[in-house]
Amino acid sequence: MESTSLKQLVDTQIEAARAASAGRSASTVHGGREHDLRQTVIALVEGRSLGEHESPGEATLQVLRGQVRLHAGGSTWEGAEGDYLLIPQERHDLEAVTDAAVLLTVATRAS
Repeated sequence: MESTSLKQLVDTQIEAARAASAGRSASTVHGGREHDLRQTVIALVEGRSLGEHESPGEATLQVLRGQVRLHAGGSTWEGAEGDYLLIPQERHDLEAVTDAAVLLTVATRAS
């Protein structure tokens, strides 16, 4: 059985995001193209965003650190550490209100 420290991974990804010109960093915890389930820790520096994009399938977002804002359609959701959200299956974007890290879980059909 594999074990991953999310706390340690969040620390690493936030530092990487701070060093990156785009102000973001990500690391897949589980899955990939060959799996139906993919979990990724995404870190964003305060004020940065992922930009509007399509929903990749059924997805959830858990805030691991900081505060984020999710925009979808005409709705906005603000989340802080410990908050959990079902991501709507429509175009959306994610913005960091403070330096933040989230766990994105996506269920897809493997090709």
